[in-house]
Amino acid sequence: MPWSVRWVGGRGAQSQKQCKKSSFAFYQAVRDLLPAWLLEDMRTMEVFHWEDGGKVSAYSPSEALLYALVHDHQSYAQHLLTKFPQGALAVPSQSFSCCQSSAPHLAMAVRYNRVRILFRILKAIRDFPASDRAGHLDRQGCSRVEGGKTALHVACELVRPECLLLLLGHGASPCLHDSSGDTPLDTLLQQIAHTPAVNMRAKLLCLDCLFFFVPQDLQFPMKPQLLDNRQRWQDLLGENRFQCLVGLAPPSLFISAMRVLIRTISPEQFPEALDDLPLPHFLKPLDLKLES
Repeated sequence: MPWSVRWVGGRGAQSQKQCKKSSFAFYQAVRDLLPAWLLEDMRTMEVFHWEDGGKVSAYSPSEALLYALVHDHQSYAQHLLTKFPQGALAVPSQSFSCCQSSAPHLAMAVRYNRVRILFRILKAIRDFPASDRAGHLDRQGCSRVEGGKTALHVACELVRPECLLLLLGHGASPCLHDSSGDTPLDTLLQQIAHTPAVNMRAKLLCLDCLFFFVPQDLQFPMKPQLLDNRQRWQDLLGENRFQCLVGLAPPSLFISAMRVLIRTISPEQFPEALDDLPLPHFLKPLDLKLES
């Protein structure tokens, strides 16, 4: 059984072999969705992993949360975020993340489409100091692995409407550029252009969500391309979206009103407060029965 693994002290090949066995046992236990209390017993008393340089380390709450994200272990993620809100979102060791500047949990939640765990992470971040909160929401991923993308860029790249709306509602900035100079809007437009026949409804839904949060005067690198290929982009986006996006027409009264209404919603009220807004059904992509 995985929880019977014990680490045997010492160094060298035997210690490294025992660490690998112990580490895999913990990974397997999270994958099998064992109870949170049992996983915590394993993490704090029984399992270790081997790091470069011969260092033997116990799993941190941050590293355990990464496993919970991969395997969608929602109860374990909730336990870690409740008991160790700062520690669970801290930078993991180099064995788990090549970039040591910030933690990858938000982007990983988006990449694996773990909407409920993402919501719990965002709830934990609400209570952080303002500077720490912004650092988590708007962190840029490793330039080598993630192309300097924020979690919001990843949500646009992978077309995750639920993740996108949660991030925007909790204060993620739609104006930041990745290492290529693209805003999240540029990333989404590239997805619309490359495979227009695939998942178009979800892509346009993401675009409509962005409309409510981006400033009207946002300058984005793809704007000249839209103007140079006007007919194509009008066909892809629809005339009203195109005209508004490139500044040839003001936003509709509906978009203007929604921008005002959404600014009145604090992160503490999001996303539950959306139920009280006059959103049409197609702009409510979330199953908002998310447990507090």
